Amino acid sequence: MKDEIIRKYSALNHLNVSRETFLDFETFISMIIDKNKEINIISKETCQNDTIRMRHIIDTAQAIDFVNLNSNTTSDLGTGGGMPGIVMAIMMKRIKKDMKLILYEKSYHKSTFLREVSKKLNLETEIIQKNVFNEKKLDSGTIMARAFKPLPIILDLINKNFNTYKNLILFMGKNGKKTLKETLIEWNFEYTEKKSLTSNESFLLNIKNIKKKTLN
Repeated sequence: MKDEIIRKYSALNHLNVSRETFLDFETFISMIIDKNKEINIISKETCQNDTIRMRHIIDTAQAIDFVNLNSNTTSDLGTGGGMPGIVMAIMMKRIKKDMKLILYEKSYHKSTFLREVSKKLNLETEIIQKNVFNEKKLDSGTIMARAFKPLPIILDLINKNFNTYKNLILFMGKNGKKTLKETLIEWNFEYTEKKSLTSNESFLLNIKNIKKKTLN
C-alpha cells in the first residue's frame, strides 16, 4: 500500500521526499475531504483524492526549492485550506524541524480546521486568524502566497507591513507572464522563475529585494 502511495507522488521524486511525508499528505487529503462535507475548504468540483493530490499537494510541494532554510519562520498569506502552508509544514518535519510555519487565515472555520490538522500531524505551525493586511511590523524568512491577491497588492502588503523577509514565493497562472511584465513597470525586484510540475501554463516566482519605483 505504501509503495502504491509513493508512486502517486512520482512527480516529487527529485525532491527526495520521505515515505512518512507522503503518508502525512494522504492523511491531510482525507481530512480535507471529510471537512469539505461541512464547509468549503476547497471547491467541491476538485474534492477527489487524485485531484487534490495533483492540483493542491504536489503543486504546492514544489515550492520547497525556494524556501529559505537559513530562517526559522515561513509565512503563508491567506492560506485558505492550508496550501501551501500545511504542505510546507508537513515537509519541514523531516527537513528542518525548528522551522515554524505561520499561517494567516481570517476565516474562523478554516482556521479551526488548520489547527485540527496541525495537531493530528504534529506540525510546527502558528495559525493566526486575522486579516494579514491589518497586521504591522511583521518579520519572516520566506513568505508564500497562492490564489491570494494580485501580484501588485501582495508586493505593496510586504513593502508596508513586513519589517524583514528573505524572499517571496508566488504561484502564477496562465496570465502570469503578462501580470509580471505589467507589475515591473511600477516595482523593482529580483526574481527567478520555475516551471510548474502540474501545469504547462503555470510557473512559480521567487522574488527578492522588493522596492516601489519612484515614477516621474
